[in-house]
Amino acid sequence: MSEHTRNYVAVTFAGSVSLAIAMGVGRFAFTPILPIMLHDGVLDLHLASELATANYVGYLVGALAAMIIPKKWDHAAIIHATLISTVLLTAAMAVPIQSAWVSLRFLAGVVSAIGFVFTSGWCLAELSHSPSSIGSAIYTGPGAGIALTGLAAGIMTTMGFSANAAWLIFAVMSAMLSILVWSIFQKQKSSPDVFAVGTSASKIGKVSRSEVPLFALAYGLAGFGYIITATYLPVIAKNTFPNSALQTIFWPAFGFAAVAGSLLAARVGKAVDVRLYLIGAYVVQAVGVALSVVWHSAVGLTISSVLVGLPFTAISYFAMNEVRRIRSHHHARYMGLLTAVFAVGQILGPPSVGLILRHVDSVEAGFELALGIASMTLVIGAAIYVFMILSWPLTKKADPRIHGLNRARTQA
Repeated sequence: MSEHTRNYVAVTFAGSVSLAIAMGVGRFAFTPILPIMLHDGVLDLHLASELATANYVGYLVGALAAMIIPKKWDHAAIIHATLISTVLLTAAMAVPIQSAWVSLRFLAGVVSAIGFVFTSGWCLAELSHSPSSIGSAIYTGPGAGIALTGLAAGIMTTMGFSANAAWLIFAVMSAMLSILVWSIFQKQKSSPDVFAVGTSASKIGKVSRSEVPLFALAYGLAGFGYIITATYLPVIAKNTFPNSALQTIFWPAFGFAAVAGSLLAARVGKAVDVRLYLIGAYVVQAVGVALSVVWHSAVGLTISSVLVGLPFTAISYFAMNEVRRIRSHHHARYMGLLTAVFAVGQILGPPSVGLILRHVDSVEAGFELALGIASMTLVIGAAIYVFMILSWPLTKKADPRIHGLNRARTQA
């Protein structure tokens, strides 16, 4: 293995681990711990929705902060800071003071967004000259983190662990993983603006001013489309299969599917418009969300978890690379914009569930209505990408050598 290959592998591993901590723990550790907290009687679904919303609001604030952080700041140092902060904030959730939990989940969301944006930017820049789409492998991190925390929470549930113990165990896990990759994140000499997947630099085409806002809207719809499943899946499973060990398998299935989706994204062709991949990913996720409404069985919920998880991180990977095409300069700022709009979609999820639950006869009926709306949201997002492809088709950039030859012939 050459030195360059070893470096690419190390960067990919570090990025995956960093995103596993930022997203799998900082954002989504609450999801598998929620049934344990409900069992312990330390909160109810109302407070759970407040904590989830606080985390997503924090994610929005963190994304906005990432947009204004000066480009000259050391991105590796920022990533180090997010790793430390996630460990501390996760451990602090073990303190049984309910009044502090909203603030802790808010700060965890802030740190998660900053970690996601800067880890993505740092790794994609380091991997910009890699011979393949290895960059997509860093997005196995969130899925791996979700799967790991889901499995750990399932084991802890079986063994009767308290929620406080679960938070502390997740903090220790995060600390150990951070130590593994700490030295890999180093200050970059430069941050080349290149394209890693899907649309190559030779197919830039004309970029309209309205393309970025429309693209951000479509990406934001994905945030709302998946978040209800990602927040309440273990609770839905608990209501569907009470007192059954089956309720612990669906969240890990979601995580493992997300890992598989990231690996599949690495094999996409560079000659194809990346927006086509986004359309396919949205449709798959929409089917997965809808399936949980119409197929009330272990098989149905498993397939639903897999279909929602499969495009989960692949969507982020495609979107972050597409925005590097649309706005090749200051792409970290536009990555932050996308992440912010995505966060707005997520923020609307838990309150929507809470509002629906107050106006229906049962929790099950409330979740079904919310999931149906989420599925339709994803379909609308896919339709926006179709409109964008028709409105702004990609065209091959003319070869400058041919242009020069034609000009010489004209002058002759």
